[in-house]
Amino acid sequence: MAAPDLLFSVRNNFYLGAYQAAINSSNVPNLSPEDAVERDSILYRSYIAQGSYELVISEIDSSAATPLQAVKLLALYLSNTGNKESTISSLHEWLSDPAIGNNPILRTISGIIYMHEQDYNEALKHTNAGGTMELHALNVQIFLKMHRSDYAEKQLRIMQQIDEDHTLTQLANAWINLAVGGSKIQEAYLIFQDFSEKYQMTSLILNGKAVCSMHMGNFDEAESLLLEALNKDTKDPETLANMVVCCLHLGKPSSRYLSQLKLSQADHMLVKRISAGEEAFDRAVQTVA
Repeated sequence: MAAPDLLFSVRNNFYLGAYQAAINSSNVPNLSPEDAVERDSILYRSYIAQGSYELVISEIDSSAATPLQAVKLLALYLSNTGNKESTISSLHEWLSDPAIGNNPILRTISGIIYMHEQDYNEALKHTNAGGTMELHALNVQIFLKMHRSDYAEKQLRIMQQIDEDHTLTQLANAWINLAVGGSKIQEAYLIFQDFSEKYQMTSLILNGKAVCSMHMGNFDEAESLLLEALNKDTKDPETLANMVVCCLHLGKPSSRYLSQLKLSQADHMLVKRISAGEEAFDRAVQTVA
């Protein structure tokens, strides 16, 4: 009989974006040293997801285990105070060290950082071998960013063979269905609907349902879901970006949400695309003038 997974609740809350619930449920007794490190990594990544970078940077000191040092690197990378170049240099140095370079949490953090850098080939160097469900799920995200849904589907099949009912397997399935589109959108919606019935409603789940609704042309329903998500987190970049798109389709003002998005995450893809469009328009006007 398999031993009970003492970290199931902590992990599951984190995967579904219930970051405060993950923090609140992290005080798990009788953990092995290895599980305690994993618990702490999820705890600090939850704080990072909430934007509490300085807390993570200050609490993880030089004596902490390698996986926690990797989490600290992520906090440094995402914080405004962090030097991205030196952070990536440290990451590269650790990944080259045969003693620690294969640590799954370090590899996961490296994949996340290189995804932020949009250096997907470098990300895959460290994630593609898999080893954990989170690494496989990260591979799915990277392949979808590269517009390679065929490779993403291969990763999904590996995850389904390991645990078809795992939360990350279901999430990966929904991401791929959204990318493929067509009749698959309804399947993605049902996955997010199932999550909303089983677990605490989070911005991640609400955004998933909202994006599916927009794909199916149900913009009023999407707006309602996104407003609910904003009530949970007024600064969530994905909610704000989806709200901009939804309002444009509904013919409603979107400038306030776009302004909030620029303040919340200035390098968000939607902000970059809109800025590029505005610059192209200005150049066109100047040539006509």
